[in-house]
Amino acid sequence: MAIKLNLDRVMLEKRMSLTELADKIGITLANLSILKTNKARAIRFTTLDALCGALECQPGELLEYVADGVEGAGQSEIAV
Repeated sequence: MAIKLNLDRVMLEKRMSLTELADKIGITLANLSILKTNKARAIRFTTLDALCGALECQPGELLEYVADGVEGAGQSEIAV
């Protein structure tokens, strides 16, 4: 089981850069990059709340369940 964060897609739809989003939600570029590349093992609700507020979206627009064995489901490496 894997939960994928579709941050890049939502950022593109909202025309927001990584730097702009990082500034809006008060997170480092490094940690935001970890989220964007789906290398995070966890995300705090406060971070998810800040992302949704800055991107004006719902959590379901950012999060996607990807079943085991489905291509594109990356392995989690780092906790944010």
